[in-house]
Amino acid sequence: MLEKRDFYINGQWVAPLNGTDHHVIDPSTEEPCAVISLGGVEDTNAAIAAAKSAQLSWMHTDPAERIALVETLIKVYEARADDLAEAMSTEMGAPIDMARSSQAGAGTWHLNGFVETAKNFQFNRPLGDHAPGDRIIYEPVGVAALITPWNWPMNQVTLKVGAAAIAGCTMVLKPSEESPLNAMIFAELMDEAGFPAGVFNMVNGDGVGVGSTLSGHRDVDMVSFTGSSRAGTLISKNAADTLKRVHLELGGKGANLIFDDADEKAVKRGVLHMMQNTGQSCNAPSRMLVQRGIYDRVVEEAATIADKVSVGPADENGRHIGPVVNEVQWTKIQGLIEQGIKEGAKLVAGGPGRPEAFNKGYYVRPTVFADVNNDMTIAREEIFGPVLTIIPFDTESEAVEIANDTPYGLTNYVQTQDAQRANRLATQLRSGMVEMNGTSRAAGSPFGGMKQSGNGREGGVWGIEDFLEVKAVSGWSAE
Repeated sequence: MLEKRDFYINGQWVAPLNGTDHHVIDPSTEEPCAVISLGGVEDTNAAIAAAKSAQLSWMHTDPAERIALVETLIKVYEARADDLAEAMSTEMGAPIDMARSSQAGAGTWHLNGFVETAKNFQFNRPLGDHAPGDRIIYEPVGVAALITPWNWPMNQVTLKVGAAAIAGCTMVLKPSEESPLNAMIFAELMDEAGFPAGVFNMVNGDGVGVGSTLSGHRDVDMVSFTGSSRAGTLISKNAADTLKRVHLELGGKGANLIFDDADEKAVKRGVLHMMQNTGQSCNAPSRMLVQRGIYDRVVEEAATIADKVSVGPADENGRHIGPVVNEVQWTKIQGLIEQGIKEGAKLVAGGPGRPEAFNKGYYVRPTVFADVNNDMTIAREEIFGPVLTIIPFDTESEAVEIANDTPYGLTNYVQTQDAQRANRLATQLRSGMVEMNGTSRAAGSPFGGMKQSGNGREGGVWGIEDFLEVKAVSGWSAE
């Protein structure tokens, strides 16, 4: 079993000052795969002090120098992409092929995107032709606490670290204690890339310990958090006394609107998207809203597709889904499946318990409920597992009403061949993102939501701007 107790602070790997041991569990086997330390207040304070000490010199480096360091990071990242993929597969259950292509691949995608965006970003620019003596200067917020989740670890680490580094912020990263091993490799990559001491720091810990110390600390200028809406609320309250900036990327309960003129692959696309990463994605299309005229056919098709989704251990090659991350998550999902049955939803695929081939591991049966209404628990709560709910609708306006009737607002989906309808719906759906007819958002498109799905945006120019303050200057000399 791996022993990885040290933290990365001020350019060095250091032993915890007041750490406690924590076992990282392989969800495929339910056995420990590593032991780490959960840091305490002294460890967190040391990391914040290192970041604060490095902030002044780092913020005044030429942006071109910061961009060059991120470009170096991309090279060392690519060289160890397999190590990152294997770590994520083991600690959070992503099947190894998916871990290599999507989980690790997301990191290079985002870092390359930030580099391209930054090369065209003007950190010091004129206000406009009407005011030749006025300038707009973008400068870093300061010390940024980056708190990342277990479900898409490198996706979220690189979205935050890449943007913060280019913006000129120094950082303290607290990865999820459920999936910390990939972040520890990433800290090695930051060191190898040559980032100055104190610019990037990493302390393992839980939300109550390290997380709350970071969010409430007077020397932390910004918190960028990805996780549950409940935790986002607690972070916001804890950060309020110091009036620091808080960026939140939280949960979702996305609606996938399937009209009677949807393309023939729309249902399959929606089911498989829901099951991706074992349903552990905040932007999953978990509510399939289906027009009444095709409802029975879609229910049958969705059930057939879900029944064909295979489940297997994370270390096996192939196109299957793995376990969910831990026992707590497995138990929560089982409870919600039982609640769906109790409230009268029609179970058409999957159901409670593990798949037949497994008596160990946190495996969940790919599950589909039909005849759901939007008041049922499974339609209201974010399940965060491979569980799809299907809800009928009659009219376009009814579909919009159902889709928007949720506390969340991250991603919604539209399936129709009527271009005017699609565009109309894109403006009516209350979410930070709308994806239509299977078209993914392009590189540089911002990721983020509204309502209880959070605030701020990650990726592209918006991601960099989230780590920047805007300074207005008058009387600027052209000399």
